[in-house]
Amino acid sequence: MSDILAIVDQAGSDQQLLDEIALRHPDRVTVLLEDGALGEQLDESQRGRALSERLAPLLAAIEQRTGAVVVGLAGSREQLLGWRFDRIVGAQGLVAAL
Repeated sequence: MSDILAIVDQAGSDQQLLDEIALRHPDRVTVLLEDGALGEQLDESQRGRALSERLAPLLAAIEQRTGAVVVGLAGSREQLLGWRFDRIVGAQGLVAAL
């Protein structure tokens, strides 16, 4: 089993993130929104709608391209305390999980 944490940030390229994920052949992917709490970001504001419109195709593309299951969406690193990942990709490049 290969578990990956994919970090999505505002400046990053979704295609580049998808390429990094696909290179690792994961079984499961958890997506972290790097810049804040998930509930506050996915509201009915213009920013919230834009983020939803960005995330939906990204999550679908992860599953379609890699065959992995997207197991969760987190809004902060604190929500992932105690979780373990084989690799972390995105935001600041590929990092080996400790």
